[in-house]
Amino acid sequence: MRKLTMKSPNLTQFNIDRIAEWLPNVIVETCDEAGNVRRAIDFELLRQELSEILVESDKERYQLTWPGKKRAILIANTPTDKTLRPVRDESVDWENTRNLYIEGDNLEVLKLLQESYLNKIKLIYIDPPYNTGNDFIYRDDFRDSVQEYLEASGQKDAEGNRLVPNPVTWGRYHSDWITMMYPRLKVARNLLAQDGAIFISIDDHEVHNMRKLCDEIFGPGNHVATIVWQRAFSPKNDSKFFSTNHDYILVYARDIDRFNIRKLPRTKESINRYKNPDNDPRGPWMSDNLTVKTFTEDYYYPITSPSGKVIYPTKGRCWFTSRENMQKLIDDNRVWFGETGDNMPRLKRFLSEVQEGMVPLTVWLYNEVGHNQEGRQELKKLFDGDAYFDGPKPTRLLKQIIRIANLRSGDIVLDFFSGSASVADAVMQLNAEDGERRQYILVQLPEEVEEHSDAYRAGFKTICDIGKERIRRAARKIREETGADIDYGFRVFRLDSSNMKDVYYKPDKLNQMEIGNLVSNIKEDRTSEDLLIQVMLELGLELSLPMETRQIEGRTVHYVDENSLIACFDDDVPESVIREIAKSQPLRVVFRDSSFRDDSLRINVEELFKMLSPLTDVRVL
Repeated sequence: MRKLTMKSPNLTQFNIDRIAEWLPNVIVETCDEAGNVRRAIDFELLRQELSEILVESDKERYQLTWPGKKRAILIANTPTDKTLRPVRDESVDWENTRNLYIEGDNLEVLKLLQESYLNKIKLIYIDPPYNTGNDFIYRDDFRDSVQEYLEASGQKDAEGNRLVPNPVTWGRYHSDWITMMYPRLKVARNLLAQDGAIFISIDDHEVHNMRKLCDEIFGPGNHVATIVWQRAFSPKNDSKFFSTNHDYILVYARDIDRFNIRKLPRTKESINRYKNPDNDPRGPWMSDNLTVKTFTEDYYYPITSPSGKVIYPTKGRCWFTSRENMQKLIDDNRVWFGETGDNMPRLKRFLSEVQEGMVPLTVWLYNEVGHNQEGRQELKKLFDGDAYFDGPKPTRLLKQIIRIANLRSGDIVLDFFSGSASVADAVMQLNAEDGERRQYILVQLPEEVEEHSDAYRAGFKTICDIGKERIRRAARKIREETGADIDYGFRVFRLDSSNMKDVYYKPDKLNQMEIGNLVSNIKEDRTSEDLLIQVMLELGLELSLPMETRQIEGRTVHYVDENSLIACFDDDVPESVIREIAKSQPLRVVFRDSSFRDDSLRINVEELFKMLSPLTDVRVL
């Protein structure tokens, strides 16, 4: 009977295992601080294995590096033993919703979601701090760090806060911001589906560094586009040089060969470009160039126009097809020589024959997708005149992103800098418009609002409080205006320390005096539902799955997605209850050590499942 680890996966060991499958000769043994033998990588040998020439370790090469990069990689790979706790009283329609709102540090949360949502997220959208010099950024800690290092490297301020200002005058201005973003993007990539993509809002301060970060993490070949969004429509005359009215949206695919972009509906303006000056029975058309820059001698030939004029391609160019195919197009009246019949020929493209929709442009104007003031006005309407956020993204912008990313029913969009929860609003609006059932996962650090702010006076203590209320109000508004039958709910989870006491992870540290006082390895303030969620995270079950609690002979038994997981964390569970659970033939079943009265019952349980449900994965914590 295997024991659950009750922590997120160790990515370092996972990566070592993958390398060992291909190159076992680069695996070496070393000792950790406790003297335990661990597997590690001989990096010099690995570099040589991956090169056809002799590798010199000090050779210069093109790469992205900054003070703190190794630390950022270590932070990304370090597992966490934290957990998510359900908050039912702040949720909406807990039993039926598939949407999630998670309060907590986004790096820790992303690590916890890795097993449950590995390769399952179709779209990630984030609007991280732009590092303008006025933004607050994360100072990340990790499990094995020491206070001296944290203070020396600036990973915590004097009060131990995680969010601290990053002024331009600070010597590590760019490095701190990159160190913050790197592990989050690295872990987030694991969640993306093979046909998924990430869209990142950013401005001029860090767009160059963000592009390099994404090139390293997602691969430069997976860069899809850099979109320029016109976020403002009026100039700021107090600007010193130029009035900046745009931001960027970087788009990277997990695998660009699998990413399928959805074309946008044609606008009236684009349709009006199609005319029919020659009354062609196939309907309106627009002309297109017949020449190409790549010169091919066989494609350089004369064309005789209806007026008898002989026409060659312009200098340095040739026709786009062969002489034979060109004649077929001319015979089919698909080549236009102008009103006079002797102009440079152009190809007729008929509106009735072009593909549905238009390929998105990389310049998005405010009149098409909204601007920052529009996003602010949307919040003010929901909150009776108060916006609470300076620059929330307009839902029109986010709906455009969701459409282009080709999300359908069952697809998930993740935003781990969720702020005002605009993504949730946009998802509900789109679902109400087209009847799809897209899902969202929002993650937000519960930053406290300032005591003298309008938000605090309105009763909101954290940004999360505002975000959750925005979703509730937006849901009511959409329901009243559309009457659409969509998912208006969300489950709330809150990041917290592990449900398990330290002895669960380090039993060897327990001394003789403490053993006598130890009643349970689970913290006293934790419920069986808390344990269930932590088990689901380790076993890779989505947190939106249906959950049911039943009483069997006075014992509490949890059912997740019918028989995907059955768990009972009560003490001294009778064999009759275990037999009843086994009859359901669950895929996975989890008990506590204390669920078994003695070792003989524990052995009997294993034999019982082998007999009644041999395919069940039996675990214990």
